[in-house]
Amino acid sequence: MAVNKQTIHVNDLDSMSDAELLETRICDLPLSLEESNLTDRIDQINEELAHHDIRHQPHYWLSDEWYSPSGIPGIAIPFYLAHPRLSRLERRQLLEVEGGTQMECLRILRHETGHAIDTAYRLSSRPTYRKLFGDPTRPYPTHYRPQPYSKKHVLHLDLWYAQSHPVEDFAETFAVWLRPNGRWRHRYRNWPALKKLLCVEKMMEDIASKKPAIKTRQKPDPIRRMTKTLGQHYEAKREAYGLNRPRFYDHDLRKLFSIDPVHRRNMTAARFLTNIRSEVRSSVAEWTGLYQYTIDQVLSEMISRCRELKLRVGDHPDQTKRDATILLTVQTMNYLHAGKHRIAL
Repeated sequence: MAVNKQTIHVNDLDSMSDAELLETRICDLPLSLEESNLTDRIDQINEELAHHDIRHQPHYWLSDEWYSPSGIPGIAIPFYLAHPRLSRLERRQLLEVEGGTQMECLRILRHETGHAIDTAYRLSSRPTYRKLFGDPTRPYPTHYRPQPYSKKHVLHLDLWYAQSHPVEDFAETFAVWLRPNGRWRHRYRNWPALKKLLCVEKMMEDIASKKPAIKTRQKPDPIRRMTKTLGQHYEAKREAYGLNRPRFYDHDLRKLFSIDPVHRRNMTAARFLTNIRSEVRSSVAEWTGLYQYTIDQVLSEMISRCRELKLRVGDHPDQTKRDATILLTVQTMNYLHAGKHRIAL
């Protein structure tokens, strides 16, 4: 049963257990964007826009995801960033907090601001936009196949996100251009992506000091209309961030660990992987950009198979740790190169 809205105050959140929060409807959360530390980050984005004499400032609201809706020059921010207690719940449920640090939050805000500016000034209708970034009306894919070594796109968000769709390519390019002291001319010299950055700069010069064409302040899917519980919300997110059950070849694990009777008193491979789980998961997430929840599923399968095969650590645990990290990375990259990275933002 959901907790009654009238019984919850902002000070109550810290004292609520995870179980109580998961039974609470999102619309009953006593959250305010204006009373959170998000205002400082929004102010910084507005200052960066003002520095380039861009008059449009996106409007913001709390929702369940990061996004800038089609046709609306504003930005939805996930509710968990509006209160530290909900950020902690997010981490426990999904193993990470997207936008949880100031640096990462600003990085995502710059990307979403690119969408908002694109919408506000109808930039995607320009021939130069379509020539360099592609057709913005192209159907949006559910998944995309990244090309990690391509220099036709900038690198801003993880997983080569600029490659997912023309409008994401523009938003990523805008974010790189907007970042103060980004040194993009130096970083991207001799890259084909430099033409896109120069195109964005020219567009921003064109719209400087001009009023936006689209001024609507609509706020789709605000948290006050979300009647699903936090538990239902996280169940859906875990399903979205998951992947089909991976198949691990037993010979890979047998090469990594041991079934030799001489090692029967050593730590089990399942316990060993459990002990280093958090460390290697974080490392692989940093290298690949995948959600930690997705990587943790791979680790769970590895641990389960090691238990079933009754494997143990051999004579060189330090080397085994390095090799286990490599194996996990390989499996993760196989997932990436299979073309199964979801469009998330």
